[in-house]
Amino acid sequence: MTDLVVRSDQVYTPDGPRPAAVRVHHGRITAVLDRSSTVDAARDVDLGDLALLPGLVDTHVHVNEPGRTEWEGFATATAAAAAGGVTTILDMPLNSLPPTVTAAALEVKRAAAGGQCVVDVGFWGGAIPGNLHDLAGLHEAGVFGFKCFLSPSGVDEFPPLDWPGLDAVLAALSTMDALLIVHAEDAAELDAAPAAGASYPDFLASRPESAEARAIDGLLTRAARHRARAHVLHLSSAASLTRIAEARAAGARVTAETCPHYLTLAAERIPDGATEFKCCPPIRGEDNRDRLWRGLADGVVDCVVSDHSPSTPELKRGGFGEAWGGVSSLQLGLPAVWTEARRRGHPLAAVVRWMASATADLAGLSRKGRIAPGHDADLVAFAPDEEFTVDAGTLRHRHPITPYAGARLRGVVHRTWLRGREIDGEPTGVLLSRERNV
Repeated sequence: MTDLVVRSDQVYTPDGPRPAAVRVHHGRITAVLDRSSTVDAARDVDLGDLALLPGLVDTHVHVNEPGRTEWEGFATATAAAAAGGVTTILDMPLNSLPPTVTAAALEVKRAAAGGQCVVDVGFWGGAIPGNLHDLAGLHEAGVFGFKCFLSPSGVDEFPPLDWPGLDAVLAALSTMDALLIVHAEDAAELDAAPAAGASYPDFLASRPESAEARAIDGLLTRAARHRARAHVLHLSSAASLTRIAEARAAGARVTAETCPHYLTLAAERIPDGATEFKCCPPIRGEDNRDRLWRGLADGVVDCVVSDHSPSTPELKRGGFGEAWGGVSSLQLGLPAVWTEARRRGHPLAAVVRWMASATADLAGLSRKGRIAPGHDADLVAFAPDEEFTVDAGTLRHRHPITPYAGARLRGVVHRTWLRGREIDGEPTGVLLSRERNV
């Protein structure tokens, strides 16, 4: 007997939405059938006109546990993910203590996560000055790739690479065919910029587009030289889209992501003192946002991820110069992006591609991000036309801080399944390692 069948008028398969019945056995999708197919199943769920999406894969999440669990932790972060239709997250290597820059530190992180996660969780390693000899061990231990900064990260224990250091890391990772994911803001450009003041325009001036452009250009040049795989994190500036497209056309093995806040928010609408909007690189202007959407639609930007980077309320106080730079949005990424995508004429299938299949591909998760036979039965029942007003106090992440508070969004997650089991708060998530055949 099949374990589960889920039926819907709108099943979002890799070929697009259609009425279908998804058959699940032992946590995997075994078939996508005609909607009315007769199946002998232990559970048969009919969603009616609710859309059935693959579980989203968010490859950019700062969980911060252990060491800074008061900022966020695995229990709260994964609960927020599940409520937002995200069934797999990859945890960033910094803000936790110790940072994930050695194989031993990875084991500390995995031990902290064990028994807490309601969705599946994987881990990035870190590349910092002095840990070049640790990269092979981390790779062998199953991290999905390596993160570095080209400017200060905000925490002293995760310093940035200089250009020679980046060259050395790319050379080392190219021998493993490992992915380097890069916070691309140039330190010298940031040092030359004016200091952040109290107003948002002052903060924006302190993180100029030139800092992203110079860092991305340097990264692309070096990645091409070493034939290394490189990924531009949280692209905020549309000025670098042409350079990324040119590098890719010339054969560079480069990808790029952006985030919901860069696609849905705009500098012109951020009030002074509203530090819940502060992130690095910053949210830029409306024209830039329009160009980012074009880059996403054209395929220059590959995927959309949250960059969920929470902190305590105390750290978000003060001016834009002092407050912690991070947006809390893990639970709201899908409705935020869908609201704006719909307004711009993009179909829900495109959002699914940007936030599920493309992110799964980035991480090499061959069984995630698609409703197709052989894939994990990570499924989301989603009402694309239902609207709600964001009440920060009801969100599942640890602290009720978000720039979306009070926003009217479209798209509501009704139910979420992980490997065919409906998520109910029990910690049944698996700690993932990189697939060795990828």
